[in-house]
Amino acid sequence: MWYRGQMSREDGVDIHLDQNGVPRVIPRTIVVDERAAGSRLDQFLTTKIPRISRTRIQSIIKSHVRRDSGRALRPASRVELGEEIVIELPARPEPPCPRRFTSLYEDELLMVLDKPAGLPVHATAKFYFNTLTRVLLEHYGEPPPQICHRLDMETSGCLLVAFTKPIAAQLKQAFAKKQTKKTYFAIVHGDAPWDEEYSIDLPIGLVDPDKPITIRMTVREDAPPAQTLVRVLGRPAPGYSLVQCKPVSGRQHQIRAHLAALGFPIVGDKLYGHGDDAFREFCDSGLTPETRRQFELPRHALHATELSFPHPSKGMMTITCPMPEDMRAFMERGCVYEDEQDDDAWLEDLLED
Repeated sequence: MWYRGQMSREDGVDIHLDQNGVPRVIPRTIVVDERAAGSRLDQFLTTKIPRISRTRIQSIIKSHVRRDSGRALRPASRVELGEEIVIELPARPEPPCPRRFTSLYEDELLMVLDKPAGLPVHATAKFYFNTLTRVLLEHYGEPPPQICHRLDMETSGCLLVAFTKPIAAQLKQAFAKKQTKKTYFAIVHGDAPWDEEYSIDLPIGLVDPDKPITIRMTVREDAPPAQTLVRVLGRPAPGYSLVQCKPVSGRQHQIRAHLAALGFPIVGDKLYGHGDDAFREFCDSGLTPETRRQFELPRHALHATELSFPHPSKGMMTITCPMPEDMRAFMERGCVYEDEQDDDAWLEDLLED
């Protein structure tokens, strides 16, 4: 194994600033589709960015929006089919995160990397520069490697990327056709009963949009089918289990939702393990001493330990990734929360050289 990626300003805290300390500009391009052609610009952008009011959109248009050709725009400007509307906003400070990864396997076509916990794969409302896609671009340049599947921000382990779009399309098709196999380790609350392999067959889908937390997946009879094969590998302490998980289908949050539905939520899972109030508090305030104690681990204890996939020229290949230090240490100390532990110790460990 060898290390790739780089740190920027030590921990990525000031990654949104340029060399002169000025916020960098983040461009977002939106293409006008057939349904929107001929509508007012402010109406068009309101449908594309519904979380922002129309009044705020009109203010942004005056100083931060242009056509791809460079021409200025007004809120009442009419948009045309196929034209590109560019929004340029100053970058905001981003939460710190590890900006490097370990390469587990690499050749001229693809790479399997060990994504660290805490590094988002794609841009979100809070992250733009502190993402794996950005780190890959910084290291490899244009065109950047193409990410072929997804891992949640807090999940660590095997992630497959391709160095060209044709190879990425081929590998993504392999995932879609279930020609790949993924194995995860999860530390869960409870004494799970699966000493032999057990199949969790529960359909899962997004919760009712009228619920307070709308991004959670839940068991619903009208949802698509989902299957996860689980087996207990060990019980590191009373009330905790180390579980091997093999998702057969590939639904969002599938492993986390399935384990929680059966009463064995993953340690550190803020969305599925501790209720809406704790999740909202974490979203609003981050890790506080109280939530750190409640969650026991600052990230959810889920690790992608093995990935099998059809290599475009070498046939089936299996890459493994050892369990990360934070999960291993938690089990070695008997799954006991360390009250004196620094709330950000897990992140500092990842950021150290």
